[in-house]
Amino acid sequence: MPQLIFLPHAEHCPEGAVIEAQPGETVLDAALRSGIDIEHACEKSCACTTCHVVIREGFDSMEPSDELEDDMLDKAWGLEPNSRLSCQAVIDQQDLVVEIPKYTINQVSEGH
Repeated sequence: MPQLIFLPHAEHCPEGAVIEAQPGETVLDAALRSGIDIEHACEKSCACTTCHVVIREGFDSMEPSDELEDDMLDKAWGLEPNSRLSCQAVIDQQDLVVEIPKYTINQVSEGH
């Protein structure tokens, strides 16, 4: 079973976290199941960028992003070559190191 290693984030996981993930689930679903409340203002429909994450290790183990995700990522704060929308990033068999960016373009948290 792959692990997701979340780097420390002041709001979402100050100490960082290591969680078990199921192949085939998204990074967002695994995070939410484990109490890491990544914003997702569009309810996982690939219509915003609030769930933007950077995959620091294991990026190439995931299926590539599609055109819709790429178009949305262009609007994300702090976009990097290994950026993904966590609602679209499906976990395979390899461990991932995930960084949650400091900011999103969402001005008001929805409180999910």
